[in-house]
Amino acid sequence: MSSTLDANPSMLADVVLRDGSTMRLRPPVDGDAADLVGFFDGLSDRSVYLRFHGRPSIDEALVAPVLDPDWAERGALVGAAGGQIVALASFVRLRDMRTAEVAFAVADAFQGRGIGTRMLEQLAGVAAGVGIEEFVAEVMADNVAMLRVFADAGFEVTRVTTFGETEVRLQLQATDTLRAHVDERDHVAVAASLRPFFAPATVAVVGASVRRGSIGGELFRNVLRGEFVGAAYPVNRTAEPVAGVQAYPSVGDVPAAVDLAVICVPGPAVLDAVADALAAGVRAICVISAGFAETGEEGVERQRRLLELVRAHGARLLGPNCLGIAVAGPRLNATFGPRALPPGNVGFSSQSGALGLALLERADERGLGLSSFVSIGNKADVSSNDLLEYWEDDPETEVVVLYLESFGNPRKFARVARRVARTKPIVAMKAGRTASGARAASSHTAALAGSEAAVDALFREAGVLRVETLEELLDVTSLLAGQPLPRGRNVAVLTNAGGLGILCADACESAELSLPELAPATREALRAVLPVEASIANPIDMLGSATAETYERVLPIILADSGVDAVIVLFVPPVVAGADEVAEAIARALDAAPHDKPVLASVISAAGTPAALRRGRATPFAYPESAARSLGRVVERAEWLRRPQGRVPNVADIDREAARTVVADTRDRWLTPEETRRLLSAYRVPLVAERRVDSVDAAVAAAMEVGFPVVVKSALPGAHKTELGAVALDLRDDEAVRAAAERIGAPLLIQPLVTGGVELLVGAIQDPVFGPLVALGPGGTLAELIGDAGFRLAPLTDLDADELVSSGKVGVLVDGFRGSPPADRRAVVDLVVRIGRLAADVPEVAEVDLNPVIAGPDGCVAVDARIRIAPATRRRDAKTW
Repeated sequence: MSSTLDANPSMLADVVLRDGSTMRLRPPVDGDAADLVGFFDGLSDRSVYLRFHGRPSIDEALVAPVLDPDWAERGALVGAAGGQIVALASFVRLRDMRTAEVAFAVADAFQGRGIGTRMLEQLAGVAAGVGIEEFVAEVMADNVAMLRVFADAGFEVTRVTTFGETEVRLQLQATDTLRAHVDERDHVAVAASLRPFFAPATVAVVGASVRRGSIGGELFRNVLRGEFVGAAYPVNRTAEPVAGVQAYPSVGDVPAAVDLAVICVPGPAVLDAVADALAAGVRAICVISAGFAETGEEGVERQRRLLELVRAHGARLLGPNCLGIAVAGPRLNATFGPRALPPGNVGFSSQSGALGLALLERADERGLGLSSFVSIGNKADVSSNDLLEYWEDDPETEVVVLYLESFGNPRKFARVARRVARTKPIVAMKAGRTASGARAASSHTAALAGSEAAVDALFREAGVLRVETLEELLDVTSLLAGQPLPRGRNVAVLTNAGGLGILCADACESAELSLPELAPATREALRAVLPVEASIANPIDMLGSATAETYERVLPIILADSGVDAVIVLFVPPVVAGADEVAEAIARALDAAPHDKPVLASVISAAGTPAALRRGRATPFAYPESAARSLGRVVERAEWLRRPQGRVPNVADIDREAARTVVADTRDRWLTPEETRRLLSAYRVPLVAERRVDSVDAAVAAAMEVGFPVVVKSALPGAHKTELGAVALDLRDDEAVRAAAERIGAPLLIQPLVTGGVELLVGAIQDPVFGPLVALGPGGTLAELIGDAGFRLAPLTDLDADELVSSGKVGVLVDGFRGSPPADRRAVVDLVVRIGRLAADVPEVAEVDLNPVIAGPDGCVAVDARIRIAPATRRRDAKTW
């Protein structure tokens, strides 16, 4: 389900409606009483009748029950437009505490826009958070619109009609069906809301100055130079013409309806300029100006007021503090960059204006064309999530490129990106990979995790290709934009220089690509056209005597080999051939030879990439290593598309109520061993048997009951036992137990010694941005030193869990390392699924550390467990799409 309104009544929720307009939802307060009375007074007689099943007295007594909701017994939301309340939704908890009665009213002029459905989504999320499992509504049988809202919302619905009234019951569980309905509504609404940015008929540039070099003036001139297909109007206080175009003192004075207003005035003047544009009916606002959240507290407040103003008029906001927007279709260049958008099939979003400019410069040099470029700046409203929604259905966009510095709603990003990536590749560069973060590493899991682990897990889950540098961003994007996906990892390397071929072969191996032996028919055909001294192994070294004609004859032979999935062509200029003629030969060969394989070319020349390569069917690269690395990334995408999508397993034998009882005291603290065992047992996590004792003599007696050899360890909550010397292993008699117990000190835990398996670490943390994250890696005292833990977002799908157990050093250990028997893979998979489910179900669980988990042929068992709980943090902002 999309993120929902927090139970805190001061929180807001912004929603996008079916027609692309927006609405801010908030809890009603005492000061809204008169406005609510006016709202009900303004409803038609029929709307009043359908809401109340009669005609009550409309006064403050009627609206008093919805004011200042406590969210435990009653909840309410109002939606406003133009400063007037136009919608109300509320619930009241019934005697059966699992059920609440819900009701809605929408102003007649605003009905049919999806407001009721959006309010239902929000109320349901809040109600579920306070333990309400079901909404019930009494609806007049002829209230077709309201019945349709309930039927189409995505909840599990039951209906019973008697005496002209229909009782509707909705189960509030956030199912896959509900999430799919909400996501589809978001997609339709968000795409509609962004259309004025991408396909405006009219653009006004506010702050367009006659002065050369001013941002507003140059931006307006860029619009003109780009030959925008619509109408463009400069707006400045003196109405002085700009570049020979009549100007106007305000947007309201422009003699046409304006679709997009680009604001280029000083920060303190932005709100007045935006208010003028909104009053004139503009629904797409792009604020270039700086002076907002990036500048400190005063700027944060100014940005809050700006967004509030935009929301009050149902509009969308790009920026502030951004470079602008350029769209190839309408030839719109509403940026202040020095270069026009090179047209093509790549949609690019950048959170950094400077990096956006750099990429535009390099893209043009590479011959890489863009369908659109959007600088989101502070992303007060429009974000990468929104742009993905729009680009998903945009026929001009075939590849999506994102430069990200932060995430607003990462869970939503994962769902949208996963859907988009099924049809259009997404390449992302995320800044801040080396930041260590401020989290104190209080557990092995926390020490191994970090924000970058969460980002990697998010991208992996969503099928997003993460790149490290601007060069790699351009390389991978160029390959995706111009070539088919490879069927596999088999690569043929064609070169005229042996050393260059070796470098490429090494790079292919680093990218986990294979250079297979060529088919006998291929080798025979190559022998017929190459000198006897040439190597027809892979790499194919044609020697320095190879000419343009040689490349033209050999390349089709290699492409015809069914065992080759991709070809990398290399050339360094010798005396006998030039770069331009070889590039033209490569282009002719590809035009003449039918194939569906990617072809990459690195033609090294002092003059740069030959023009024939930039316009041909081979993707050019500066160096062989760059080509191999990019091909490896594109193979990852091809494999991601082929793999099944996975599903979240239904873990039926868990006791959520028992788990919630353990964490009822949500102070930030480590659980005691007894509490830890109760919480993990509620999720059927396999645990080693243990006895808790409070004296040395009791430790000896417990050891004799458990049976030697035993383990003695501290029972203090959260203790780092190995670091503190608070654990003793393989104790084989009462004297050893007594000595260990005296050294460690009470309270103590006595456990049987578990042997015969590999040591793993299984853990979970609550990332403050990304939510619950599950870790699996090599365990024991060297877990942090060995590293190589894998991470996935919780809850895990069956595929996520299987990949965690199968990959990296964990996969080697589980399969049986150095003669040890393989561990029970299914048991380990089940364990990580359960830990993921626990972390997702109980957000108060801040850290889980099971280290080690002993995994053997007959199952796995956690022999040490530490859990820290803390008050749950809601990871959301006011925007719900």
